[in-house]
Amino acid sequence: MTTSAALLIDAFDRIRDSVHRAAKGLSPEQLSTRVDDGANSIGWLLWHLSRVQDDHISELAGTEQAWTADGWCERFGLPFEVGATGYGQTSSDVAKVAGIACDRFVGYHGDVHDRTVRYLGTLSDLDLQRVVDRRWTPPVTLAARVVSVISDDLEHVGQAAFVRGVVERRTPR
Repeated sequence: MTTSAALLIDAFDRIRDSVHRAAKGLSPEQLSTRVDDGANSIGWLLWHLSRVQDDHISELAGTEQAWTADGWCERFGLPFEVGATGYGQTSSDVAKVAGIACDRFVGYHGDVHDRTVRYLGTLSDLDLQRVVDRRWTPPVTLAARVVSVISDDLEHVGQAAFVRGVVERRTPR
């Protein structure tokens, strides 16, 4: 019998695999490429989706984010506030996520993924019904928040895959 938590874990496993495919073998320059000056780069998209997942799941789990707990903030060395996740960032902010190796994006996302899976594995269907945010109508349940993260991650990793296709077409063989 498949549990709700197992289905959520499967979704996050698919996101992890897609992050790997979007980044695999790309140089820091390719990861920083933008389709135009207002567009997001592959690197920024992967950083952002990982930051949002780290932020939201850590809040639900009541744990410190991998970003700070595991030293990823220092390893990335980005000129943003420690709590920045990419929301509301400008085009010039996007350009600052540059010169970073593929293994950094994949490693950070992998760390966030492992923490996410560990947390989800502790949840029952009853846990998923718990209200976690009353600022909305209707109030947001834990399940709705997790599905929101999955939706956001899938959207951004799809964008990263699209940009990768553009980058690969532009790269001489």
